[in-house]
Amino acid sequence: MVIYLSGEVAPPPNLDDLTPKQIVAELDKHVVGQRAAKRAVAIALRNRVRRQKLPLDLAQDVIPKNIIMIGSTGVGKTEIARRLARLSGSPFLKVEASKFTEVGYVGRDVESIVRDLVEIAIDLVREEKIDEVADKAEFNAEERILDILLPPKPDDSSASENNNDQFQRTREKLRQQLRDGKLNSRLIELEVKERGLPSGIEIITPQGIEEMDINIKDMIPGLFSGGRSTKRKMPVEEALEYLISEEEQNLIDMDSVSRVALERVENSGIVFLDEIDKIAGREGAHGPEVSREGVQRDLLPIIEGTTVNTKYGMVRTDHVLFIAAGAFHVAKPSDLIPELQGRFPIRVNLDPLTKDDFKRILTEPKNSLIRQYTALLQTEGICLEFTEDAIETIADFAYSVNKSTENIGARRLHTVMEKLLDEISFEGSDLPEKKQVINQDYVRKMLSSIVENEDLSRYIL
Repeated sequence: MVIYLSGEVAPPPNLDDLTPKQIVAELDKHVVGQRAAKRAVAIALRNRVRRQKLPLDLAQDVIPKNIIMIGSTGVGKTEIARRLARLSGSPFLKVEASKFTEVGYVGRDVESIVRDLVEIAIDLVREEKIDEVADKAEFNAEERILDILLPPKPDDSSASENNNDQFQRTREKLRQQLRDGKLNSRLIELEVKERGLPSGIEIITPQGIEEMDINIKDMIPGLFSGGRSTKRKMPVEEALEYLISEEEQNLIDMDSVSRVALERVENSGIVFLDEIDKIAGREGAHGPEVSREGVQRDLLPIIEGTTVNTKYGMVRTDHVLFIAAGAFHVAKPSDLIPELQGRFPIRVNLDPLTKDDFKRILTEPKNSLIRQYTALLQTEGICLEFTEDAIETIADFAYSVNKSTENIGARRLHTVMEKLLDEISFEGSDLPEKKQVINQDYVRKMLSSIVENEDLSRYIL
């Protein structure tokens, strides 16, 4: 099997046009199997689109149907949620529920989940706005560089029209040279703003470390050096990059970014609560179990819907989609407190990976492991070719090791592939033979020690 690398695939259709079937088809490009989980998240995503078309008074009462994914590690729970968020352009945050139960843990309260989600949304919207103004920012930066290289002449009514035309021709020649990179190494003097202290600070409270929603620069203007400028000499290439960044920030309205980001969090935010089974405490338990139940009760208001204060404004969590996940080997979903169970009406079981699944994971996803390793080595002129029996054998080794040791799902393939391509990766461009065929015999030679060795601990991720 030869992997041919081509250009970027066309972007998926608009979210409004995506049916649940098409959403599942998009997820199939990245995650193998797990049909039930894909159907559940596809319906949840489509219901968001449907809700936005309802009258406002009715839409307020249509709450998202949160999901619990039940399955062992490495079967695709996180990847399904992450790909769903990327497909819909939603702010996405993954957080481990168990982090709030650590003994002696001093940290933020559960409301920090919403604050972190808002920060992600701000970055997401800012990047979108930067893309919109990129051309204008680059043009403005060019103009500023040209003003330094060829300062404009003072207004003089007596200046001849020929001189003005000559000045413009010279400027356009410089512009072309600038775009062609011929002036990259030329040194110019540029006024650069010094970086001040971070805009926010943190304080320690009895509840832990909380973000202080104030801006010291606004309280005591002029105290810090953020507004000062200094002159520096730098190459044109570096100066252009700096000026483009500065122009982008000047062209972006951060108030507008904040408004859009808050609206996006409220209407399309996705929070992935991993390891939810680790906070499932049994009724009437003592000690650590009580602590776990306390975490559940802390999480409950956020999931039910509450208003959280952030430094960008108030955020309502009523319509944020929560996807919880856990292996549930020891605890069961019914061990969660009833109030929390009621907020996760949809439960889907993810299937353990079979040998055939491993084979599909190696080849089917858009950026499959074989495609990744082929691309990495192709950068050094090495052409990898995997035979069908080699792929079958790799999948068999991964499946066997998972059965005989800790089952870490698809992550086992990373370990196996690293061991398989160890020699080729190490030699790299020094290999005399640029075409490397990975067949069944080569796989057995490189991986036999994994199965023969009783102590497999160093191969477990």
